[in-house]
Amino acid sequence: MQSHSSTTPPKMQVQKLPTGIEGFDDVCQGGLPIGRSTLISGTSGTGKTVFSLHFLHNGICHFDEPGIFVTFEESPLDILRNAASFGWDLQAMVDENKLFILDASPDPDGQDVAGNFDLSGLIERISYAIRKYKAKRVAIDSMTAVFQQYDAIYVVRREIFRLIARLKEIGVTTVMTTERIDEYGPIARYGVEEFVSDNVVILRNVLEAEKRRRTVEILKLRGTTHMKGEFPFTMGTHGISVFPLGAMRLTQRSSNVRISSGVPDLDEMCGGGFFQDSIILATGATGTGKTMLVSKFIEDAYFNKERAILFAYEESRAQLLRNATSWGIDFEKMESDGLLKIICAYPESTVLEDHLQIIKTEISQFKPSRMAIDSLSALARGVSLNVFRQFVIGVTGYAKQEEIAGFFTNTAEEFMGSHSITDSHISTITDTILLLQYVEIRGEMARAVNVFKMRGSWHDKRIREFMITANGPQIKDSFSNFEQIFSGAPHRINVEERGETTRIIKSVEKDD
Repeated sequence: MQSHSSTTPPKMQVQKLPTGIEGFDDVCQGGLPIGRSTLISGTSGTGKTVFSLHFLHNGICHFDEPGIFVTFEESPLDILRNAASFGWDLQAMVDENKLFILDASPDPDGQDVAGNFDLSGLIERISYAIRKYKAKRVAIDSMTAVFQQYDAIYVVRREIFRLIARLKEIGVTTVMTTERIDEYGPIARYGVEEFVSDNVVILRNVLEAEKRRRTVEILKLRGTTHMKGEFPFTMGTHGISVFPLGAMRLTQRSSNVRISSGVPDLDEMCGGGFFQDSIILATGATGTGKTMLVSKFIEDAYFNKERAILFAYEESRAQLLRNATSWGIDFEKMESDGLLKIICAYPESTVLEDHLQIIKTEISQFKPSRMAIDSLSALARGVSLNVFRQFVIGVTGYAKQEEIAGFFTNTAEEFMGSHSITDSHISTITDTILLLQYVEIRGEMARAVNVFKMRGSWHDKRIREFMITANGPQIKDSFSNFEQIFSGAPHRINVEERGETTRIIKSVEKDD
């Protein structure tokens, strides 16, 4: 049975215009409908004007489509200056006749009689500019400024409808901004703006856990499909970036090439090392050796003349260098040779979406073959489980897309005894899980390591002693005569019990 879209003649399908805004076209499933108007609604500070300018900038730079920006509030000079903060040279586009900024600010001495309100003059000016510059894209900022000047809302609605009808007749794709009062209240302040638009996009800037978190939602795209729900976005130095995690496709290639962890005994436990494009998670209580494993992982990249990047969210740069030196690892030498980059930041310095954008930007510029995050648990503090999981999906998905091996750490709350791997909500996303833990045995404290999970490969399932020495980590088979190591209450088993256990295990494996 054919789908409805496959039987619809191509000329009857709604065609879409790519906005060029990172991630937004994925949410729109192709872009904004061509030749139609889209309302961009949001409270103050949500990025409506930036969205409009980004839409026009990308049209000119990436698609050779001239644009018209109609401003009802800010002066053209302010618009040019604000755009420059994102690296957009709009003045050059104006000089090249690729962009025209139409100043439609209300005349302070203008019409006081609302019933005589008429946009005919403005409509003709916009129409003339579109023809002159052969514009394909138009941005109007903002509808709210028009409504604020007049009391008769029905008259303003009529005139705006005329404006949109003319733009639709000409065939340009238009975005219009409007303000709303509440993040989850009415769509627009005057309650009529959304009815004169074909499409509605809502930008939000919600205060969550004492931090602002921006999201975008497509309320409607008339006559076409789009992704439902809210999607996080950031406004960085290059404009708007949307993170449509639901649009990610599990299409990454899978490699059988092995890379070393930097610890030969651990490589042996993993069946020959980690896979080249895998995501590794080391989880355990503080002090169990997670950062050391990260450091050895990075050192091995250096020995193989590969680049590595480390994002640290719990220790300062000075602490990282000192700790590495105590293990015989020279991070400063790696940096001076251009094979290591260390990024240290407080988790609370910004929201997770901004951290994700920073990670993606640093990776795209440095182009490492390995990356490490120490630690994910630091980033999880003070955010919802859903937001944190979205962040991890974004990081791991990008790493796999770029075919980068990722080594992440997670600090468990329990100092001793068993703890749930799934509490971090990231176990299903990782390929390999290393479980580190303290154990009390023979009246002494010791560390234990276990390859809890190794996707697509045989691995050693034993719990082995993990020692941190002056020469680095060592793994020994010290717990061979003990069971319930990770329960927090290990006890010795005699030779007969061990032999019977081995016989049962082999019997089960044979039956399988």
